Amino acid sequence: MTEDRTMLARLVGSGDRIALVTAPVLVAAVVLQVAFPSVFAVGGPPVPLAVISVVLLVPGLVLWLWSVVLILRHVPRGELITHGPYALVRHPLYTSVALLVLPWAGFLLDTWLGAVVGLVLYAATRRYAPAEEVALSRAFGPRWDAYLRTVRFPRV
Repeated sequence: MTEDRTMLARLVGSGDRIALVTAPVLVAAVVLQVAFPSVFAVGGPPVPLAVISVVLLVPGLVLWLWSVVLILRHVPRGELITHGPYALVRHPLYTSVALLVLPWAGFLLDTWLGAVVGLVLYAATRRYAPAEEVALSRAFGPRWDAYLRTVRFPRV
């Protein structure tokens, strides 16, 4: 059982703490959207916003799914992921959902509350990801340091 918890903790990283901050905001956003849809509407969305939303949402979903697959494939083996979306940004799973999925899916669903939830998720990621990075530094040492020097956008 302890080994299962350890593996789950490695797979989740800071996700549990990030979710504890983000989930109540998401629930509140859904309740508010259902109760007062006209207050949070973006106007349909207008065609330009819909196009921009699709253009950003599709790569966001791809990056998110790619990140999930890499985590499920490499983390159980104790491998540091430095390729794919991880070559672009340190936390592509959190970043893609916060900046590319939630806001733009929200706009397509005619609400700006997705952007609010995305910003809260992003802020929670910025708050809790450093602890995850300390654990990665301890686990991978010089390999982690080398990764930090090569990732394109270290502080997204």
